[in-house]
Amino acid sequence: MQRHLKFIAAFAIFTVLVYLTSGHATNPFAEQKKIQLDQTEFQIRTIAFYNLENLFDTINDPDLNDEASPIMELKGNRTVSYNKKLNNMARVLSEIGMKEANTPPAIIGVCEIENKQVLEDLIHTEYLKKYDYGIIHYNSKDFRGIDVALLYRKQFFTPTFHKSYDVKLYDAGDRVFTRDQLLVSGLLDGEMIHVIVNHWPSRRGGEAASRPLRMGAAKYNKQMIDSLQKMYENPKVFGMGDFNDDPINASLKEVLQATGVKKDVKEGGIYNPMEDLFRRGFSTLGYRDNINLFDQIYMTSPLLGNDKDFSTWKFYQANIFNPMYLTNPKGKYKGYPFRSWDTAGFTGGYSDHYPVYVYVVREKK
Repeated sequence: MQRHLKFIAAFAIFTVLVYLTSGHATNPFAEQKKIQLDQTEFQIRTIAFYNLENLFDTINDPDLNDEASPIMELKGNRTVSYNKKLNNMARVLSEIGMKEANTPPAIIGVCEIENKQVLEDLIHTEYLKKYDYGIIHYNSKDFRGIDVALLYRKQFFTPTFHKSYDVKLYDAGDRVFTRDQLLVSGLLDGEMIHVIVNHWPSRRGGEAASRPLRMGAAKYNKQMIDSLQKMYENPKVFGMGDFNDDPINASLKEVLQATGVKKDVKEGGIYNPMEDLFRRGFSTLGYRDNINLFDQIYMTSPLLGNDKDFSTWKFYQANIFNPMYLTNPKGKYKGYPFRSWDTAGFTGGYSDHYPVYVYVVREKK
C-alpha cells in the first residue's frame, strides 16, 4: 500500500511537470528541480507515431508512381538529400521520450514511407543503430506507393502476430487505393498489447467530399478492435496514425466512438487523449492557415485502469513532440512544422507533421 501511495504522489507531480516541460507550453518552473519517477521501482515506456513526409529512396521503381515523389524530382544531389533526410528523421525518433523515459521509444508507428529498404537505412543511421530496432512492413496498394510500418526495440517488444489489412474503399463505384492498416500484437516487456498503424485517406477534393473514405477506414479499425475483444480478455489496444481527421471529426467520434474524457470511457470503449489537446488549441500540422491534429494515438479502456493497480501497463500521458528545431523559423511556412520538401526541392527540414507519443507505466516485477 505504501508503494502505491508513493507512486500516486510522484505520478501526480510528474504528470504536471511532463506537460509543462513538453513541447506544449513554456515551463514557468524551469529552474525548479524536476521530479522523476523512481526508475528502480517503476518502468516507463514510450510509444510514438511519426509521419515521415515522403521518405522515398533514389531508385525508380517501375511498379510504383515513385517518380512523382519529391526526391525523384530533384535534378541532382539526390543521395546527399536522401542521407540528410534519413538523419533528420532518425534524430527526431531518437529523442522522443528520452528526457522522461531515458531511452527512445519502444514502439514507433510510421507512415509515408516508400518501402522496407528506406526503413532499413533509417534504423542503421548513427542515431538509431545502437538501439537495435526491428521492422514490420507490408507493401500496400496505395496509388502513390506509400506505406505504413512499425519499428520496435527488440530489447523491449517481441512481436507474436502481425497482419496487413487491405482497406477496400470505393468512391462512386470506383476502387480507391489507399494505405493498408497494420495490426501488430506482441509482448511489451512480457505483457501482451496490440497496435494498429494507420494512414487514412487524405482530404483531397475537400473534407466533406472525402469524409466517407475516412469513415470507411474507421470501420476497419472498429472491426479489428471488435475481433481482438472477442479473441482476448480485456485486450490493450493502441491505434495510431495520421488519420487526416481531427479528434472531433465523425470518423473518430461516431464510428470509433472515441472520447477525450476518461470518466466517459465505458468498458471496452476507446479513449483518445489527443481530443483534449486539440480542444486546447494544440496541433500537429498546418495547412492554408488552418491547424489540425491529424496525428493521434488512442487506446482501449484496459489501459486506463484505476489509481491503485499499477501491476500492468497503464497510460498516463500523451504529448506532441515539437522542439524548436522542428518548427520552420521563416518563409511562407513560418511557425509550421519544418517540412522536408517544398516547390524548390529539399529544404533541409524534417516533416510537415509533428510526431505524437504516449507514456505507459507499471511497477517493476
